[in-house]
Amino acid sequence: MKTSARNEFSGKISEIKSGGVMSEVIVKISETITICATITNDAKESLELKVGGEVSALIKSSLVILSKEKLRATARNNILAKVSDVIKGAVNSEVKLSVGNKHLCAIVTNDSVKELNINKGDDVYAIFKASSVILVA
Repeated sequence: MKTSARNEFSGKISEIKSGGVMSEVIVKISETITICATITNDAKESLELKVGGEVSALIKSSLVILSKEKLRATARNNILAKVSDVIKGAVNSEVKLSVGNKHLCAIVTNDSVKELNINKGDDVYAIFKASSVILVA
């Protein structure tokens, strides 16, 4: 399946917490990194998600927020990464990140890149909400 989402991580489901309408699904993508996704219970059932099952987590690059400091926020995903490249466009920049042996991409404004002084080799936190994650089984 081809998608327009720039970020795709494969992993195993390590935990599922189900509520009345929504479920929280924790996907272990490496020994040290997990991604949290929230999906409807109907989606959990139709995808037949189970602990130990394989899934892919998709995140659009425009939904990734960058910070040079770890933020205490309501976003469940706050992943430390290293900037591997900054490609400036007319208005926005594509910031490519290394997360261990995985790669993550964020699209942010040029003003934000300048204000945060984001450069190749910098450590940054990639932040995104659990509701921004799409799971594919």
